[in-house]
Amino acid sequence: MKLKKLFAAAMAAAMSFSLVACSSNSTSSTTDSSKSSAPASSAASTTNTASSSTDTTPAGGTLKVGVKDAVIGFGYKDPATGEYSGLEIELAKKIADSLGYEDVEFTTVTAATRTELLDSGDLDCVIATFTITDERKKSWDFSTPYYTDAVTVLVEKADGITDLSGLVGKKIGVSTGSTSAYALVKTMSEKGLLGDYKLPEDSKSFDISSFNEKGTTFEQYGDYPAISNAMTAGTVDAFCVDKSILATYKSDDRDYITDQFSPQDYGVATKKDSPLSAKIDELIKGWLSDGTIDGLKAQFNLD
Repeated sequence: MKLKKLFAAAMAAAMSFSLVACSSNSTSSTTDSSKSSAPASSAASTTNTASSSTDTTPAGGTLKVGVKDAVIGFGYKDPATGEYSGLEIELAKKIADSLGYEDVEFTTVTAATRTELLDSGDLDCVIATFTITDERKKSWDFSTPYYTDAVTVLVEKADGITDLSGLVGKKIGVSTGSTSAYALVKTMSEKGLLGDYKLPEDSKSFDISSFNEKGTTFEQYGDYPAISNAMTAGTVDAFCVDKSILATYKSDDRDYITDQFSPQDYGVATKKDSPLSAKIDELIKGWLSDGTIDGLKAQFNLD
């Protein structure tokens, strides 16, 4: 009888050890991402999904956010420390804190990858100098704009280009997936710089790769540093995107053209009809009203 009791106790201990070992070896992995701790709300649940059938917003857990990593002031990743900084990084942390998440996980995105990662569920939201357009609002939800910029063009001073007319016959670098090329062509066309060119109704119908009017063409690149390097190498004559992004690549040898066009409203993007959409919009409106976002603009020299 004693032997049976001893055997049963030994088996129970072995099973307990096995369960602990299994739990301690369980890990999750992410790609090209970095976590930043955000204080959890006292009302946060320890589970990853809310119990309400009408609200599936995770409570506790990790908010997965797509951000830029090479736009100083908005989203910049320090190559030495791996830490992200900028207005959009701080907004992500504040959103996570306000909604009761325990952590924020940043994933670097580009204009070409941000929507596919959002659609796939790899990201909960995107805060990455993402311009709100009527066309994009058909596919994703956007918050009230937290920042408004304009498109312009960066050139080498030595080339003597000072305005839009100087871009005729030039090759211009743009980011894959952005609307910058369409915005530039629209403005040049309205100024009569492209002859009788007929502009498509929207950017979706605009074929960047085949565009060639009066020798003016575009070259697409996967990220902003690549465009900057191409301009240094003479592969392209100019770099077109939002002015706030171009500020990172301006130098003593480079300058903006005099023209600024196509106002760009940046918003927080979420999947269509996501339970996060209305909550994030409410937060952004509140921070615009109470001066929080103005404070972040001043902090990162964006005002």
